[in-house]
Amino acid sequence: MDGEYKVERVKSGIPGLDELVDGGFPKNTTILVTGSTGTGKTTFGAQFIYKGAAEYGEPGVFVTLEERAQDLRRETKTFGWDFKKYEEEGLIAIIDGVSSTVGLPSEEKFVLEDRLNVENFLRYIYRVVKTINAKRLVIDSVPSIAFRLKEEAQIREVLLKLNTILLEMGVTSILTTEAPDPKAGKISRYGIEEYISRGLILLDFRERDVELKRYLLIRKMRETKHSMRKYPFEITNKGIVVYPSGEMY
Repeated sequence: MDGEYKVERVKSGIPGLDELVDGGFPKNTTILVTGSTGTGKTTFGAQFIYKGAAEYGEPGVFVTLEERAQDLRRETKTFGWDFKKYEEEGLIAIIDGVSSTVGLPSEEKFVLEDRLNVENFLRYIYRVVKTINAKRLVIDSVPSIAFRLKEEAQIREVLLKLNTILLEMGVTSILTTEAPDPKAGKISRYGIEEYISRGLILLDFRERDVELKRYLLIRKMRETKHSMRKYPFEITNKGIVVYPSGEMY
């Protein structure tokens, strides 16, 4: 049909996921990936960045605020992902946001010196995104940005500003956050992250046959038809795999 609006899609790089979101994430959108500890949020973000570079030729920036860049590289090698290779090719940039905070020197190319100043934090990320012409961005994690802010109004202001700047950057972004109690409906640390994001994916556990099983639920995804069912996924030796035909409940 002439004049029909067509949403551009960005492949997630996660087998089984794109078919649940109408072929991929809407381009230039912000997606919140939330879940309790150990559900695979960092792996999800790393896979999005790595596969973007390795399979789709799309540069990406990974902002690590919870572990050192060298630890991220080492851990993801277990999936066969060679981040260093694509960093050297200019397709991936890892921003070390940990070392300066804990008072350690860093030999990384991209180091966030003052993440406690939100303006400087956002300005630096913007500069790195433009340096490699990034199409993808991951910030891991939101609580690590706001951990020094005590008032809810301050946190709300920072997160709104973050979302606005992400949209201006023209990147497809993933933010990770903690879900304090998903079963009670508490799916983000501050209760505002899910409202500023245009997409929301929950990763969680369910006990089945005396064993914890992982599942994924797409709670929200604007500009996209998507399932509202819970689907099993695994973290395999090649990364996250979602099983669309394996509906759990």
